[in-house]
Amino acid sequence: MPTDSEQDVRRLIEGATQAAARGQPYDAELMLRRAEAAAPNHPLVLNEVGKRRLLAGDAQGALAVLEPAVKGDPSHVALWLSLATALRDLGRHDEEQAALNNALMLEPTNMRGLLQTAAAHERLGETRTAAATYRKALQMIPRGAQLPLEMRPILDRAKAAVDANNRALETFLDECLKDLRTRHAAEPLQRFDKSLQTFLQKRRVYRPQPTFIYVPELPSIEFYERADFPWLDGIEAAADEIRAELIEVLSDGPESLEPYLAQAAPPDKPWRPLNNSRSWGVFYLWKAGEAIQANIARCPRTVEALSAWPRCELPGSAPTAVFSILDPKTRIPPHTGVNNSRLICHLPLIVPPGCGFRVGAETREWEPGKAFVFDDTIEHEAWNNSDDTRAVLIFDIWNPHTTQAEREMVSALTKGVEAFYGELPSYL
Repeated sequence: MPTDSEQDVRRLIEGATQAAARGQPYDAELMLRRAEAAAPNHPLVLNEVGKRRLLAGDAQGALAVLEPAVKGDPSHVALWLSLATALRDLGRHDEEQAALNNALMLEPTNMRGLLQTAAAHERLGETRTAAATYRKALQMIPRGAQLPLEMRPILDRAKAAVDANNRALETFLDECLKDLRTRHAAEPLQRFDKSLQTFLQKRRVYRPQPTFIYVPELPSIEFYERADFPWLDGIEAAADEIRAELIEVLSDGPESLEPYLAQAAPPDKPWRPLNNSRSWGVFYLWKAGEAIQANIARCPRTVEALSAWPRCELPGSAPTAVFSILDPKTRIPPHTGVNNSRLICHLPLIVPPGCGFRVGAETREWEPGKAFVFDDTIEHEAWNNSDDTRAVLIFDIWNPHTTQAEREMVSALTKGVEAFYGELPSYL
């Protein structure tokens, strides 16, 4: 357990670092001097002395402090990293690499150590090793993290090195795979191609993240093959009549629609413009398992076309069939669905240019009258950048990879949750 004096030194060093980051150099220097006076031989104090000498351009003076500090206590990663910097500035690159190796043995995921190691490889012309090390460092940065301004040039350089290496690797692999592609030209290679794009960091990996029920060991597929759903042929064949019925509904004006999102409490910030707004309006035929008879009566041809629809039966949740209307210049933020034992079908009806839809790493444009099926528990988003309205018929089905027994069990589970709470939780 650290002593009181040890804790005091750590607090002073941390305070100095924070003060420097806030642009308060006088306060930082004052705390460093207090730490130095209290424990002049403490490893963290010696490290700070060494860092100050490095900033002043005195690498030899820094080395004089850091070498004995490391020998006295080789368990401090920060000391090894500062020592490596001093050795680098003095052109002693073999010793620099040894110091970096010691730092990474103590803490293999230390970002500063990885970045400095990658830069050392890059300086030696070992571009492939440098890129692999840079990649490891970049993968440790959480998505959306706010990085210090001084780190951005370093990370930009790292990303540029990784990108250049990926381009060289892609060219090399294209040549390696050329003969095999010719041999298998008649075979479907889309799945392998996505694997290759992921490896080359041209495609992110997205996995199902349902907010309610997750059924493991189901395939993680963004867009399913249209040929696997032949019953969609009849619905597509009726697209013109379905569109005509929707246009008749829309002729009543915005009041014919209800907001898709209608929460009493303010939702998360990205969703607030859509809350209680008809900019994303809907006209339900079936809503959370309940047939909306008045709306069904207005769309008899649509209902007839949906007679072949293999409905997903989930009490209080499905089936759902709805016309989804997105106003001009409106975007639906990235989100995930509730249950990967079901899939979502879209039949595009009115699609002006400038509309798009992303599921995971794959983006598609809607094509009027051409249906597709996707897993909505994989992150997805939609947008209408045009000056006109976009309209899609949406309905849900069972995931074809679930068994009848699994479907009945998921349905009973959903019903049980509703019974337990009195109603389904709001996230459904």
